[in-house]
Amino acid sequence: MSKGVITITDAEFETEVLKSEQPVLVYFWASWCGPCQLMSPLINLAANQYSDRLKVVKMEVDPNPLSVKQYGVEGVPALRLIQGEKLLESTEGVINKEKLLSLLEIHLNNN
Repeated sequence: MSKGVITITDAEFETEVLKSEQPVLVYFWASWCGPCQLMSPLINLAANQYSDRLKVVKMEVDPNPLSVKQYGVEGVPALRLIQGEKLLESTEGVINKEKLLSLLEIHLNNN
């Protein structure tokens, strides 16, 4: 169902994230952020591995201040796992593959 990682903006957040039928992993990043470059392959992996149960979107923080403020993003890279309007999980900083997959498994296997 998923088409890989979808790039969105503040204007698309409600439609793509809050109204999604699937849980959504929102990846907040910045072009100037070195650690974000380390996370990108993991985000793509999650999008591919969980495409049947998860939507993955990425949002650049600088041009999208509304969503950044709404979800309390203080540093990048940051992840927010959202289902409907409920925040299921929140991380900031680089996390490894095992932690990311474990975090997703916990929430996706409950659905």
